[in-house]
Amino acid sequence: MTFNALVVKKDEDSGKTSAAVAQISESDLPDGDVTVAVEYSTVNYKDGLCIGPGGGLVRKYPHVPGIDFAGTVETSSDERYKPGDKVVLTGWRVGEAHWGGYAQKARARADWLVPLPGGLDTRRAMAVGTAGFTAMLAIMALEDHGLKPGSAPVLVTGAAGGVGSVAIATLAQLGYEVAAVTGRPETGDYLKDLGASQIVAREDLTEVTRKPLEAEQWSGCIDAVAGAMLGRVLKQMHYGSSVAAIGLAGGAAIEGALITPFILRGVNLLGIDSVMQPYARRLEAWKRVAQDLPMEKLEAMVQPATLSDLPDLGRDILKGQVKGRIVVDVNA
Repeated sequence: MTFNALVVKKDEDSGKTSAAVAQISESDLPDGDVTVAVEYSTVNYKDGLCIGPGGGLVRKYPHVPGIDFAGTVETSSDERYKPGDKVVLTGWRVGEAHWGGYAQKARARADWLVPLPGGLDTRRAMAVGTAGFTAMLAIMALEDHGLKPGSAPVLVTGAAGGVGSVAIATLAQLGYEVAAVTGRPETGDYLKDLGASQIVAREDLTEVTRKPLEAEQWSGCIDAVAGAMLGRVLKQMHYGSSVAAIGLAGGAAIEGALITPFILRGVNLLGIDSVMQPYARRLEAWKRVAQDLPMEKLEAMVQPATLSDLPDLGRDILKGQVKGRIVVDVNA
């Protein structure tokens, strides 16, 4: 029996890649302990890179992208998962080195899966997806380092994107004051609806300044941009605060001196890797998502999509033209 999948192929002569919906079978799937009937996946920046003409993240062609998915277990050789169990998968290079969620069936190692916690169905799990999972990991890391509601605002950069949107909604739900950074003024109302109390223009944080430190403004920061913006934000953090860094859209290099703010203000720079998180941490994060994320705000972020929409959406997300969360119904 065959089923639908978005398959990316590479022409060996020209080196160009192309993506299209095609029919594949279970025998085409990679090895793994658990076969899942996929119901939903999402569109993330890495998916755009895998679908796009560069294809730099893909290890081997043909390839099925989709760095996360949620669905129902069909078969399992691992006693932790039985047919009919609802599961979610993020990370572990799925959709990059291993075929991912842009297919009606997927096969993966049991260690990569997490049982879907109560309060989440498969669609909502993917409305959260890798972006929301990463946002929750960042919030947990900031709280592990002392962040509590009632202090100065928490800054969220890349606010209109998937990670930023979920981070704002969740932080606001938990009682934090949130300042949202965006380069698109038209998203201001959307960000305020999610819970941001302050909108910060991106250019206000990318202007070059020679000051080694600036006035303390932020009790914490979830940074999805890095580059020049991160260098500026670090100068504005409160004493003993933390920045959870989760992306490099603005570049990997930052300007600044070791003594400021890391020594003089004791600021912590926390790298958040959503790919190789231990099972216990992943399960805790998904339980926190089910408990803390305001689902009515989550629905406001969602844009539906199908497999056939993905080639265009892959290009759009690389251009920064995607707002909120795109949920892909692989069976539509």
